[in-house]
Amino acid sequence: MRERMLAGDQYLADDPELAELSLVARDLADAYNATTSRQAPLRRELLERLLGSVGDGTEVRPPFLVDYGTNITLGARCFANYGLVALDVAPITIGDDVQIGPHVQLLTPTHPVEPEPRRDKWEAAKPITIGDNVWLGGGVVVCPGVTIGADTVVGAGSVVTRDLPARVVAVGNPARVVREV
Repeated sequence: MRERMLAGDQYLADDPELAELSLVARDLADAYNATTSRQAPLRRELLERLLGSVGDGTEVRPPFLVDYGTNITLGARCFANYGLVALDVAPITIGDDVQIGPHVQLLTPTHPVEPEPRRDKWEAAKPITIGDNVWLGGGVVVCPGVTIGADTVVGAGSVVTRDLPARVVAVGNPARVVREV
């Protein structure tokens, strides 16, 4: 079922294999979130165990919530403030030097519009890609399937429903480009 999920195909959310992988991730995230700032080496070790990869000099302030963790690639010298939610049912790829404000949500899961398959717990997902040197302001929501180009700034509280090009400032719900950088 994991292969179907990562391929973007429909999968059953309550599949036993996926449930176990999610429990492992939640245990690691709970341990990470219980660390203090003075436990930097332990925090780094837990983050490296939780994520698919994490670059040098990257800091993620707890609390940090994920579905699986292993589907997240986090580049070098990134900073994520308190309360990042990264639902990595599909891959989430974050470039180098990315700044993420507090309470940002990166959401890859999708759900059927039709009530029967939704009731039967069928889901799918689309990957999220965030380019190098992007700044996501506090409370930004990035929806499934979105790519944000390098050097782009997304204003606080924006909801990104479609791709954003490189070197722009985007704001609003839905986010729209207001100027070039």
